[in-house]
This record gives sequence, C-alpha cells and structure tokens, in this order.
Amino acid sequence: MRSCEIVGWGSVLPQQTVRFGDEVRYRIAEDVSHLDMLAGACERALARAGIGIEDVDLVLGASAAGIQPIPCTAALVLERLTLEGHAAAFDVNSTCTSFITALDIASRYLDSGDHDTILVFSGDVGTRFLNPAQRESYELFSDAAAAVVLRRSDDPSRGVIASAQQTWPAYAHDTEIRGGLSRSPAQLYAEADPGDYLFDMDGRRALLGMMRVLPGFFERFHERHGIDYDDVALWVPHQASAALGPMLDRLGIPAERRVDEVAAFGNMVSASVPFMLTRALEAGRVGAGDIVILCGTAAGLTANVLALRL
Repeated sequence: MRSCEIVGWGSVLPQQTVRFGDEVRYRIAEDVSHLDMLAGACERALARAGIGIEDVDLVLGASAAGIQPIPCTAALVLERLTLEGHAAAFDVNSTCTSFITALDIASRYLDSGDHDTILVFSGDVGTRFLNPAQRESYELFSDAAAAVVLRRSDDPSRGVIASAQQTWPAYAHDTEIRGGLSRSPAQLYAEADPGDYLFDMDGRRALLGMMRVLPGFFERFHERHGIDYDDVALWVPHQASAALGPMLDRLGIPAERRVDEVAAFGNMVSASVPFMLTRALEAGRVGAGDIVILCGTAAGLTANVLALRL
C-alpha cells in the first residue's frame, strides 16, 4: 500500500456539442485554448481541496498531446496558476493512460515523503488533430480536462494498493500522430504528408491487439496482488471505443460495477479516466474506503491498471 488520498478534484467539459446519430461528442470552442481547459480543471480541484497553488509542491502534467514541444505542459499550467517558483513541474506521457501513470508516480513520491501535496492534471483537445476523412476516429473523440489533488494520507489503509503497466511494441504504429517533432519538424511541413500531422488509427488492428493482450494482463495483475473482483466497488476504464462493453464482458467485469459512457461522452483521450472518476466521486457512486480500479489501453500498445482505495 502506498499511502495517499484524493482531497480535491475538478473537470472541464466544453459546452459545444455535436451529434453522430444518438451519440454526443464535446468539442472545444475556437476561442478556448487547451491551456484554458487544463488550468480550469486545476483551479476547480484546488478549490475543492480548499487549498491554493502555493500549497502544492509538485505539478504532474499527464496529457497525451501537450500544448507545445518546449517547455513541458505542466510548466505552462503552473505559469497560469502562479508566477512563484516554489513547486516542481513535469510531464508524464503514456498517451491515453497518462493519468494512471501519473497517479502511480505521485503515490510513490507521497509514500516516500519526497512530496506532500501533488496536483495531477490530464486533458486533450484531440478534435483539433482529427482527420475528417477517417470517420471512425472523427466521430469518436471528445475534448475535456480533469485534475485531482493528492496528499499523503494519515489513514494507512488509503492509497494505491497495486499497479501495473506493460507495452507491446509490435502494435506501436496502430494509433499515432507522426508529424510535429523531430521525425517531421515544422520547417519541413511543406514537403511532408499533411496526414502525418493528423491523428491516424487502424481501429481494427488496435482492437485485435487489445483483445489479445488484455485478458492475460488483467489475470496476472489480479493473481499477483490478490485482488478479488468482489473487492472492487468500481472499474473506471479508459473510454476507448464502442468495443469497451464487450471487452469488459470478456474480462468478467460486472456491468453494474463499471463505467461505460462512450456513447454519451466519447473517447476523451487522457481525460477519459480522471473525468469518469470525478463523475463517480461527484455522484457518490464511490467514496471513502471503496476500492476502484483505473485501467485502460493506450497507443504503444500500452496497458495500464491501478487499484486505489479511496
């Protein structure tokens, strides 16, 4: 057990929506920036925790795609919140599961005593990278941001029980954005394929890869750490696609104890897991003492799972 607790949370969801049949997707307005959303979620999390940014000693950015290559997104969010240099700030990136990775890292810092209060934020404006010609992805993604404030807990029973992360590089190019950094820098844009600067997904191959690796990954996690399915109050998976429900069925996760909101919200990239977690906390679906499992797959192909006692 790595002692920590969530003492504040916040989220930002754009007001602008589009519909694809019965499904709703949220799209950031033209006059709103990625940074606006991230800072807004952080401000709400800090307010709910009843603290100011001066009480935070580490800011962890956990977005799949940042605001700019340099400096890190965490530094830019911290700049929006304060100009005082009192906290560390850096980014963690495992694309769609970045929040889970960041929460895992934060729990280790708190448990070791290196930090006392950590602000973790996630969020993406994936719709600004979408290719309208790829209908599958164009109709899947939404924009959102979410943040939590973590502190070391006085209750030793609260915190991260166990975590695991694994990457299968054979599937590394199933979902990607190739352009924009050293592989295809901006000064070469005129000579590059414009499609390299847009999100590109082989949905069928990504799904098959996920179906191959996830059952064994989850089985090993539960066996190693002795976490019985009946111990878990709620599974909060990355809202990857409409295939989420059948995949969770295959894993044996009960429908009444899992979050499946793909139809209502779509894939929010790095914000999916924390946004759905904050919704569950707001609604009282889970509370102090409950075990929640945060999990999902991400580009890479990476699988991530973390068991947290609230």
